[in-house]
Amino acid sequence: MIERRQFDGLGGADHGWLKAKHHFSFASYHNPARMGWGSILVWNDDEIAANTGFPPHPHDNMEIITYVRKGAITHQDSAGNKGRTEAGDVQVMSAGTGVRHSEYNLEPDATQIFQIWIEPNRKGGEPAWGAKPFPKGDRSGKFVALASGFPADKEALPIRADARVLGVTLKAGETAEYAFDGARHAYLVPAVGKVEVNGVTLNARDGAAIRDETLLTIKALEDAELVLVDAA
Repeated sequence: MIERRQFDGLGGADHGWLKAKHHFSFASYHNPARMGWGSILVWNDDEIAANTGFPPHPHDNMEIITYVRKGAITHQDSAGNKGRTEAGDVQVMSAGTGVRHSEYNLEPDATQIFQIWIEPNRKGGEPAWGAKPFPKGDRSGKFVALASGFPADKEALPIRADARVLGVTLKAGETAEYAFDGARHAYLVPAVGKVEVNGVTLNARDGAAIRDETLLTIKALEDAELVLVDAA
């Protein structure tokens, strides 16, 4: 089962400094049919204006992954972590027992991100944060784990969830495959480009909710950059 969710049909909000699209119910957008997908609770497509951002606010018991598509995001939190994450790179925050954090675009132009929230596989624990570059050349033609709760994914940023976040870049005409346990939940979004997933066409920033498939075959109809979450 692959359910295409067109970008133009997503919920969202325009706050001036923030233009947001929500793949799942979030904040003032409520859709009973889109309350999450397995343990994936949030996938926001955010554009943050220059020199603005999210002021300090709290979270607990949530794994928050930020995939920077354009520009950069600057993080600071109450646990003393600070860092700047650039386009193509990834940051993760395990909120644990509770943390306050801010995310600002301190760049001269707009920043675009995917913000993904995944339910942790255990509650509590000390808050943690990390960021890492993932050169697009290293994930050309093949899926690479960017963040993962599985010890086998040694190069990925660690998260406390039964999930992995993967990235792949494809040239037009190229194909990549991902073996998938059909009892789990996958959600796929092309950050850039048009693709076919097991014959289902997705445009840039469309979402695909996937279950009951054992092999995902992604063919790039245009040069493409994709993010996939494989979760319980």
